[in-house]
Amino acid sequence: MNYDLQIPLEDELGDVLEKAMACARLTPETLSAKSGVPVSAIRDAIDYRPELGPSDCSRLAGALGLNEVGLCALASGKYPLPPPDGLPFCVWPLRVAYGIGVVNAYIVGSNEGRGLLFDTGPGGGALEAEWPEKVTGIDGIFVTHVETEHAGGLSGAMKFFGVTEAYVPAGANSGPARPMEEGETLSFGPLLVTAFRTPGHCAMHNCYHVRAAGLAKARSLLVTGDLVFAGSAGGPYHCQKQLRAHLGRVLRAVPPETVVAPGHGPMTTAGNELRFNPFVS
Repeated sequence: MNYDLQIPLEDELGDVLEKAMACARLTPETLSAKSGVPVSAIRDAIDYRPELGPSDCSRLAGALGLNEVGLCALASGKYPLPPPDGLPFCVWPLRVAYGIGVVNAYIVGSNEGRGLLFDTGPGGGALEAEWPEKVTGIDGIFVTHVETEHAGGLSGAMKFFGVTEAYVPAGANSGPARPMEEGETLSFGPLLVTAFRTPGHCAMHNCYHVRAAGLAKARSLLVTGDLVFAGSAGGPYHCQKQLRAHLGRVLRAVPPETVVAPGHGPMTTAGNELRFNPFVS
């Protein structure tokens, strides 16, 4: 696996607090009144100047319904990231430029040069700029959700690789791809891909569980799009209750050692996020 363990977390403490406050419909002032943490300290954390101690984090976690251990780990700059190794297949994470940010796509396959592509980046050459030379063919494309930064390159990738099989969440509007429903499993040679329907960040969103056929006890991969990041979750633009419910459901539906491949930020594991992710309480 070609993976840089120095990739920073997608969200810092301030980002997590802002998302949690939006979910709870709290302002810095109302959060301060509910938690007892000074409003100036809350505003400093949101502005990326955190000086919150463990007791402050504990009170904020209680007021926001967050995982206290994970929130304290973020505040101290010590959020744990287990190594995403030991998979029975190759994974190439592609950190694709999009505006001033970065979005993740993934190739999953073998050393023989072919694989499956999960998300495509925005298109316009961004995906090609990160493409590994040893991967010369794609047998199928899976899209977690059809936001431009994750799926803008779908048509171009299908044409370039001659791919006829592409899959999107059921109900998503993407002409060249077909819908994939909850629990549906597809086979591509030695790989099995199962869809989880996970609305919350947006109305039509899938996660994909990738396993090695015939190796039931081998480590697997969960591609999560914008459902869950290491130490955080996607913005709940569709429904915050659905996002948090599906986040916990999916992480518990796979073995704890499953490698989690998010749409932004570094890779992690299902067990790590169940223990530390602030949004899993």
